[in-house]
Amino acid sequence: MKKKINDSKKSKYIFVTLCIGCCALVILSLASDMSVGPLKYVSGYVITPIQKGLNEVGNWISDKGVYLQSNVDYAAQCKELQEKVDQLTAENTELLADREEKERLEKQLELSAQYDYDKVGARVIARDSDNWFNVFTIDKGSDDGIEVNNNVISNGGLVGIVTDVGPNYAIVRSIIDDYSNVSAMVTTTEDTCIIAGDLRLIDEGKINLVKLTDSRDKVTVGDKVVTSDISSRFLPGILIGYISEISMDSNNLTKSGYITPAVDFRHLREVIVIRDQKEVAGADESLKQAASKETEGLVNDSTEAATAAETETADTAASDNGQ
Repeated sequence: MKKKINDSKKSKYIFVTLCIGCCALVILSLASDMSVGPLKYVSGYVITPIQKGLNEVGNWISDKGVYLQSNVDYAAQCKELQEKVDQLTAENTELLADREEKERLEKQLELSAQYDYDKVGARVIARDSDNWFNVFTIDKGSDDGIEVNNNVISNGGLVGIVTDVGPNYAIVRSIIDDYSNVSAMVTTTEDTCIIAGDLRLIDEGKINLVKLTDSRDKVTVGDKVVTSDISSRFLPGILIGYISEISMDSNNLTKSGYITPAVDFRHLREVIVIRDQKEVAGADESLKQAASKETEGLVNDSTEAATAAETETADTAASDNGQ
């Protein structure tokens, strides 16, 4: 035990002696001009490795400091760049939205120019269905001259009809609604038919076409369908859609099928309300009776619509007002 203590003390003495010697050599090297002689040799042999090691340690620390500072700078630059990317992304999204709105409004202007009626534009602010605009609310009402039975158009064709009006809002029932029926006409042959709404079919992108009187058998797929002159509520000549399927009914007198609507009823944002009303008060009685028969025939054939069908007659229009 005593020997271990003595060895430890001896090692400490040797270490202290070496340190003192190194310090002395450093001092002598700095204080005197040792151009020659053994002292310089000893100094170079002992001090140079120490200086080299210290330089390497210093360089390593300096490099690490530069590396860490670079990382800090890079992190700051990345954060700044990400903020710019986020800002540009938001601006790009806003510009795309503005461009889409501009394109929609341009299409609305083109559509408005096709129909020489008194019109007012409106925005859709609410809807009853999650997926389709079968019944929806717009931000214009009686204060803007809108009345019940005003026709509503958008995106190239007929949307529906106003069923209720408030001072600053109006409710529109579209032609795809289950209770909507429109007297229509095929433009190529002027044969009449009924366009009957059905929300189950609109998922497939089509609407019912029934009671087509194609006596000359000339109606074909792709023919244009518009509102007819005999309609008691819809102005004539408004585009509804294009025939996609057609076949003979079991009675061998009329035809039925489907049309592809001109309007995208899933993405309605802006509409145009036609403030001119269909003049029916002084209309020829035969025309009004024809319109009634068109709709009554459809209701008799459809038990689902029998209880609440929105028909083309003035009596049903009054019923819609009550709703």
